[in-house]
Amino acid sequence: MGIGTIIVLGGLLVIIAYAVMLYNNLVQVKHNVAKAWANIDVLLKQRHDELPKLIETCKQYMKFEQETLTKVMEARSRVFAARESQNIPQLGQAEGALRATLGSLFALAEAYPDLKTNQTFQQLQTRISSLENAIADRREFYNESVNVNNVRIEQFPDSIIARMFSFKAAQLLEVQAEEKTDVDVKKLFGS
Repeated sequence: MGIGTIIVLGGLLVIIAYAVMLYNNLVQVKHNVAKAWANIDVLLKQRHDELPKLIETCKQYMKFEQETLTKVMEARSRVFAARESQNIPQLGQAEGALRATLGSLFALAEAYPDLKTNQTFQQLQTRISSLENAIADRREFYNESVNVNNVRIEQFPDSIIARMFSFKAAQLLEVQAEEKTDVDVKKLFGS
């Protein structure tokens, strides 16, 4: 075997090793997106399970506020449906609606001193608020994972491997326009 053949075989070996390394890195990035989604999914499930307890506690005090309680449960159902179907745009929209209705519910609770001092209500409110914060953190991590995935599959030479093995772009979990506007506090308190 001549020196030229050894150089060519060595070059091919380096190229193959580099392609394998790119492929493995893309697989890891893809699985980071899936893991980030799974983390959000767990928190959404926990919140989904806690909301009926909060509504039930509120029902005992807020006999005339059924419309708000109904809106919270409807929004909860839309989040559940979007989560189950893994429809990212629909989930972002449903999340916004749920956060808005929860804000209305917590604002209305201010008008019920007995409810505000109820220990179960306070625990549930704290639990749901902490879940909301955790979901926001996980959304940020998910979007960062999606961004890394999407950039990697478009960059050269990763794009060659990504196309060869059908790596797909993932979708960001975006905040809806309504969630970016200021809260109308006057409207929440019915003034």
